[in-house]
Amino acid sequence: MKIFVKAKPGANKEYIKKISETNFVIEVTEPPKKGKANKAIVRVLKEYFGKEVRLVSGFASRQKVFEIE
Repeated sequence: MKIFVKAKPGANKEYIKKISETNFVIEVTEPPKKGKANKAIVRVLKEYFGKEVRLVSGFASRQKVFEIE
């Protein structure tokens, strides 16, 4: 299953908001440098879904696509 994420790095707290079945807004505290925010988003999604998560596209963008196994 693929999901679409609007990333908000550098937030005050971690937060995940489900917009629809495949669209989410995720805020993480890590800055968008050296992949730290992407790793944090993967961690948050793993906790939320309880499954493996892989970033498919949007490595340097706020609009990202993840694949949930």
